[in-house]
Amino acid sequence: MAFYETMKLEKGMYNVSGKSFSQVLEELDPSRNYIGTELEGLDAYQRQLKRFDIKVSGENCDTVERFFQTTESAALFPEFVSRAVQQGIDRANHLSDMIATVTRIDASDYRTVTATNGSGVGSAVTEGNALPETVIQNQASLVNMKKHGRLIKSSYEALRFHKLDLFAVMLRQIGAEIVREQLVEAATVLYNGDGNNNAAAKTTLKAAPTYSDLLSLWGTVAPFELNTLIASTATMKDLLSITEFKDAVAGLNFQGTGNIGTPM
Repeated sequence: MAFYETMKLEKGMYNVSGKSFSQVLEELDPSRNYIGTELEGLDAYQRQLKRFDIKVSGENCDTVERFFQTTESAALFPEFVSRAVQQGIDRANHLSDMIATVTRIDASDYRTVTATNGSGVGSAVTEGNALPETVIQNQASLVNMKKHGRLIKSSYEALRFHKLDLFAVMLRQIGAEIVREQLVEAATVLYNGDGNNNAAAKTTLKAAPTYSDLLSLWGTVAPFELNTLIASTATMKDLLSITEFKDAVAGLNFQGTGNIGTPM
């Protein structure tokens, strides 16, 4: 009998500091041990679903109550919820287009850093002279962390007979809503700054944006690359109505891939 069929599951596995439930399972039952077997390709959590014969999708998808056939199988349910929510986050996540890096912290606030170039940066240094300086230092003000999430409130009776794939759809929608809130928060920080006098420069347009406005914006961000536009639906409609955005090649790209191209 394989180890995954006999390992003891308990809710305390969710309380291991710095590790998720899936990571705890993987440490106890590494996937590398199943290379070359019929279970290759499944992670430790998926092997536990197989152990208890829980089908989370497909024609013979089980209902929610299937998780609660034993106390051990019930320990798998929170991870099912977490994974479904994470799928919704991943599918709707555009934060990666806006950020340079991700820093994980265990605190209620965070102090960022800033880099300032001194005189002479960008020019060659003649013999005997000092190199120009780039000063890296902490920002003056702390950045307060904000929480985004959902409390799911439901009775067991309301969920027990629903198929798991239907329940997962609702959970993925929750994940998508959470990441959209984070997207708004990120855009707000770009627009207003994080409290360290670093808000973005603003230009107010009296009418719908034109191609010249976009060229001007493209020029102001140099030497950085303009590769992401954040806009409301109404503004995107104005942008896509610009003549240059109706270029035939750009149109074919949009129709063929679903990705909106730009004339830049």
